[in-house]
Amino acid sequence: MNSSFKGNKSFLPSKLCVVCKKEMTWRKSWAKNWESVKYCSNACKGKKLD
Repeated sequence: MNSSFKGNKSFLPSKLCVVCKKEMTWRKSWAKNWESVKYCSNACKGKKLD
């Protein structure tokens, strides 16, 4: 994670949900699997477009 964070979310990485296209900002709970995060919520995960 960028050392410039200091509470400013603009420094955090983000990506789009593959279902609803909502922008998701990096969360500490996703730190270990950020590359595999695809959905913004369990609701979108249930609607996945596989």
